[in-house]
Amino acid sequence: MQTITRGNDQYTTVSADAIRWALREYFQLHNAEAVNRTFDPDTDRYTFKDEKCSAEKFIDDDLFGYMDAKKDKDNKDATVKRRGALEVCRAISLDPYWGDVAFGSKGGEKGKTSIHQTQMHLTAYQYAIALTPAHLKQPERAALLLDALVGIRHVGGNHSRFLYEFRPESIALRLTPDPSPWILGCFKRVGEEVGCPDLERLIHAGDVLASEVWVGGKIAQTPYGQVLRDLGVAVFDGVKAAKDAAKAKLSLGVAAG
Repeated sequence: MQTITRGNDQYTTVSADAIRWALREYFQLHNAEAVNRTFDPDTDRYTFKDEKCSAEKFIDDDLFGYMDAKKDKDNKDATVKRRGALEVCRAISLDPYWGDVAFGSKGGEKGKTSIHQTQMHLTAYQYAIALTPAHLKQPERAALLLDALVGIRHVGGNHSRFLYEFRPESIALRLTPDPSPWILGCFKRVGEEVGCPDLERLIHAGDVLASEVWVGGKIAQTPYGQVLRDLGVAVFDGVKAAKDAAKAKLSLGVAAG
């Protein structure tokens, strides 16, 4: 397991590349006609509809970017690339990692026995994404990304023997003209539950407008959910309901733009 130190504790982490892989998989399964790069698990290979790539034609080229590195002694600018419009943070566990390990063994003929260990962490992970729709060749694709966020099946690197549900238990969405997201890492473990004291503080301070925020999921049933409602935040019991409300607002903004 990948680990990172924060303060005096060690936490497990999932790379942004693994999360991007999961989002790519979602689009491959649900928007196949609009995807350029597809992965075949049977052959463990990627295929392209158009190796030249096109952000105008394909949603994955538009969101995630691409680079086609070429060697051309007569043209130093032969490499074709696009910086992805979508930015993804590394996921960090909400709980410290104390080194839980499971041991296993396999018996058999002499010389064919094996002993192995598996690191384990019973926790939830927090990560963030940021996207400016105007940076997309087709801004309406931002709404499809919201669908993907609540539809992730698994992150890249998961072995087929294990199932880890990576969909959000709670979600906070912000639609704003502010150049900074402000709400990254707003969830924290508070006792046995998950709270959002930083988000509450930011709204109280006026740095984040309550009208720009949609919150949904398990956190709605905590005291933090009620505090956010009292502050004017749109709070929903379900993650999908919060996503749909933000998606409707986003679609209106894109249409108006």
